[in-house]
Amino acid sequence: MRSREYDLDFRDRATRRRSWGAGLLALAGLLWVWCAVLLLTPYQAEEPGDDDPVSCESRLLTDGGTANQGVRSGTYCAAERDWPEALFVLGLSFPVALAGTGLFTAGTVARQMSAHAEAMRELDTLADRS
Repeated sequence: MRSREYDLDFRDRATRRRSWGAGLLALAGLLWVWCAVLLLTPYQAEEPGDDDPVSCESRLLTDGGTANQGVRSGTYCAAERDWPEALFVLGLSFPVALAGTGLFTAGTVARQMSAHAEAMRELDTLADRS
């Protein structure tokens, strides 16, 4: 009976590992959504000393418009949402996604191997009886 208890404990650990992996993958997905929001949505920038915010185009889907002209043209759109912030969020998501993929895969494989080993033990028990 000890091997059964060990196997159940092994499956529990594999399930926890898989759950952590799924959680990290979900976190990476949220980081990708945040990066997409930073790059694809229009926004408003407040100029110093002005009560009326300036409407700015999205950073990615613009043809050299308000988002990319910068302070030299008199707008503060480029300073409000910098490229480094979006790239930092995207760069942060990659190690999180890699760790999540590794944990999810390791947990899934461990569970499947445990199920396979249990099936082999059952087959051996049936073969010994006959």
